[in-house]
Amino acid sequence: MSKELGRDLTGMDLTGMGMAGMDLSAELADRIAAWLEAPYDGETIAAVKDLIEQGNIAELTDSFYKDLEFGTGGLRGILGVGTNRMNNYTVGKATQGLSNYLRKIYPDEQVKVAISYDSRNQSPEFSRLIASIFVANGFEVYLFEGLRPTPQLSFAIRQLGCHSAVMVTASHNPKEYNGYKAYWKDGGQLVAPHDKGVIECVNEISDPGQVLYDSEQRKGGGKAGKLHLLGKEMDEAYLQAVLALSIRPEIVQKEKDLKIVYSPIHGTGMTLVPQLLERWGFGKVSVVQEQSQPDGDFPTVVYPNPEESEAMTLALEEAVRIDADLVLATDPDADRVGMAIKIGKGTYELLNGNQIGSLLVDYVLSSMAEKELLNPNDYAVKTIVTTDLISDIAARYGIPCPEVLTGFKYIGELMTQQEGKMRFVVGGEESFGYLIGDLVRDKDAVISCAFLAEMAAYHKSRGKNLREALIELYLRHGFYKEQLISLTKKGKKGAEEIQQIMKRLREGNIRDLGGIEVSRINDYLTQVSKDLKSGKESGIKLPKSDVLQFVTADGDVISVRPSGTEPKIKFYCSVRETLSSPAAYDKVEKELASKIDRMMESILR
Repeated sequence: MSKELGRDLTGMDLTGMGMAGMDLSAELADRIAAWLEAPYDGETIAAVKDLIEQGNIAELTDSFYKDLEFGTGGLRGILGVGTNRMNNYTVGKATQGLSNYLRKIYPDEQVKVAISYDSRNQSPEFSRLIASIFVANGFEVYLFEGLRPTPQLSFAIRQLGCHSAVMVTASHNPKEYNGYKAYWKDGGQLVAPHDKGVIECVNEISDPGQVLYDSEQRKGGGKAGKLHLLGKEMDEAYLQAVLALSIRPEIVQKEKDLKIVYSPIHGTGMTLVPQLLERWGFGKVSVVQEQSQPDGDFPTVVYPNPEESEAMTLALEEAVRIDADLVLATDPDADRVGMAIKIGKGTYELLNGNQIGSLLVDYVLSSMAEKELLNPNDYAVKTIVTTDLISDIAARYGIPCPEVLTGFKYIGELMTQQEGKMRFVVGGEESFGYLIGDLVRDKDAVISCAFLAEMAAYHKSRGKNLREALIELYLRHGFYKEQLISLTKKGKKGAEEIQQIMKRLREGNIRDLGGIEVSRINDYLTQVSKDLKSGKESGIKLPKSDVLQFVTADGDVISVRPSGTEPKIKFYCSVRETLSSPAAYDKVEKELASKIDRMMESILR
């Protein structure tokens, strides 16, 4: 039946669809046809048939042209039928592959795993499916009874002594997406060698029939695992551990009437952030009611991402209404936090991820230094595309700030490597992800919200707003200004376009950016750093990654990388100039903005 149907699909008439001349290959047709028979369920088969009857070649192609890749961070994709979509079959395959790897690595141990999920469509259903498969594989399974933030799952792994975990989330992606983030026993996302090992086991699953389910396992008389639900008890353990991190509780008590607006943007932050802020000592926290309920359609925003100014609109309106001091918003799985600061009556400014991170790192380190809490073995961390202002701040307080590849999993990996030798204090990345303390191994917007509020209270007690505090940093270390441009390239064609852009940049012999001389090119894929003037090359010690950096003679940097979680290629620009006085702020800001425009225009062209 499949082969005959495959031949029928291959001959589909595309005339009049705007794609004349295109056709389904025999391979693609066979991949589609395979989903029109058992073991695929009736609802799935009907959905595939519907796409065929519609003649929706673009959707059929993108849904089936490849398998949804289980990458080093897990799965992320559009919800729907097909091998390249998030559905019960791709999630089942991923979970069975992960189970097989865990049984291989821990053959003589009772494997324990944890599962949590966010507010996205089908997240609860996927989490129950994952639990069923883990139980069928004989594991002890800890499933959160309701949606919870990603960082709390990382905390639970360490609390419960789990070997692995899964978070069902697509983070800040558009509503059409969902995802599957796999974690290891240290509480961090999968890294080498386990990432590759799990990928190999996932790729060995070639048929849905290879996936075990709880009911089938019991029928076969196999050893089933146990399922435990996590709820208030784990919430309390996490909250108590976080509350102990506060550095200046006396300042919070003094400024307890700080007005804070918070939005969970229809996500998991609502489960913990408001009560943490209240227990931290803040008595005037106003939640954006229109965004307080979990909703996978994210009806009030275009993208549920606090990096996007549009997603902060309702929170800013509430801030103006109540004359708030601070605005905070978290993404659906509450690992990223956006912030707006009050700079005048009814006037607020949205800060970018580098500015938030710089203020946060400075607050933590300066407060710990003042209270003599810093140790000789303390360290901070940032990623290679995050502002060097954070490195300058760390140096001021005499602690190292190593760089890692983009992605918080690399910060978590470094924390695990240094455990027992050095103490992680604070770190982050430009994409609105930060961590204070070592309770978890992932970015934590719950902890970050509490510290950002404490930071705002501290500066208010000094008679300063956060914009003035930021200018103080610029006066001390130099005015750093950054900009990110993302180009979205969807589908198979988009992925090919991104590869071509990276190829052209590598082969382009770029010597200047907007009239500014390029002095060095760092290629993290070849792990070579080349001085363009001398021609000398040196090695890059970080793991291979598809990232290019162009460093100018002025010390400015443009970094280019394909996103690992979205169909985008990202261009990061960072420039710096001395700031002599607060009065010169506007003038220097315009000069730096103009410089960024020239450099970005040059590399994009």
